[in-house]
Parts: sequence; structure tokens; C-alpha cells
Amino acid sequence: MKEEIKLYEEKMTKTIHALESEFGSIRAGRANPHVLDHIRVDYYGQLTPLSQLATVAVPEARTLQIQPWDATVLSAIEKAISTSDIGIHPNSDGKVIRLNFPDLTEERRRDLSKEVKRLGEVAKVGIRNIRRDANDHFKKEEKNHDMTEDDLKDFEKEVQKLTDQFIIDIDKHIENKITEITTV
Repeated sequence: MKEEIKLYEEKMTKTIHALESEFGSIRAGRANPHVLDHIRVDYYGQLTPLSQLATVAVPEARTLQIQPWDATVLSAIEKAISTSDIGIHPNSDGKVIRLNFPDLTEERRRDLSKEVKRLGEVAKVGIRNIRRDANDHFKKEEKNHDMTEDDLKDFEKEVQKLTDQFIIDIDKHIENKITEITTV
């Protein structure tokens, strides 16, 4: 039965990884290549991730440099960035594209902080749903007489302990990201 708890722990861990990925794509004043993770470029009729078409470097704290491996795709990358939701206009010299990240305004920092809190709450709901699924599973096991009532209580305590750990972890991630965003 410990393997079953491990299964639910792995699901909770995946929720944390998804949250970290979402947080990585939130621009916090510094240039971060992960803000481009969701950008898809029309490459010969196929929507292709930008990371598969170019090298992304951070030459300065507030600048991303995108160098396509195929020079013919430069304009398609520019177009994809322009139409994306990152809110930065690409500058091209014909060989590379540069994205200059302006300082965040106080209002934008507040909006990003709210978005971080919202994403954190979504992750917490995901963790709690996994807890509910685990408890339902163990109750079925007990109902089918595959485990005792005492074992059920032990498993429920174990799952609750895991849930509490992951909720604390999410709170730390939220706090760290908000600190990163609000630091001028």
C-alpha cells in the first residue's frame, strides 16, 4: 500500500513542477528565456516551438538574444513574438533578434503578483483534488475489505501529511516569485 501513497505523492510533485514551469514563464523584470517557452513559430506550415528553431541567450540582464539556425525563419520568429502575449516588440538586425525588457511599472508588478497568487491557488486546488482521489481510493479499498478501518485512518493521515507539505511548498514558491517580481 505504500506504493499507492507514492503514486499520489508523484502526482502532487508533478503539480509542483507544472507550477514552477508557469512561474518560469512570468516575466519578473529580468530577461528570462523561459518567457519564450510558449511561443510557437509557423515553420513550413508547422507550429514549432521557438526553442527548436533558435538559440536563446541572455547577453545582458534585460536583453534576450535569439539567433535562428536557419536565417529564413527570422521573420516568422519576429511575427510569432509580436503576436504573442509577452508584450515586447522584437528588434532585428537581419541575423539576430533582440528583446529588450523594460523595467516593470508598479501597476504591472501588482498585476503579476495577483497572477502568481492565482496560479498558486490553482495548484493548491490540484493538490487537494489529488488528496480527495487518494482518500476515495482508500475508502473503496476499506469498503471492499482489502484493508482495515485502522489502516484507512493511517493512510488518510499519511495523505493529509503529504498534502500539508505540498501546500507549504506552494506557499514558498508563491512567496519567492512575488519577492522576485516586487524587487526593483
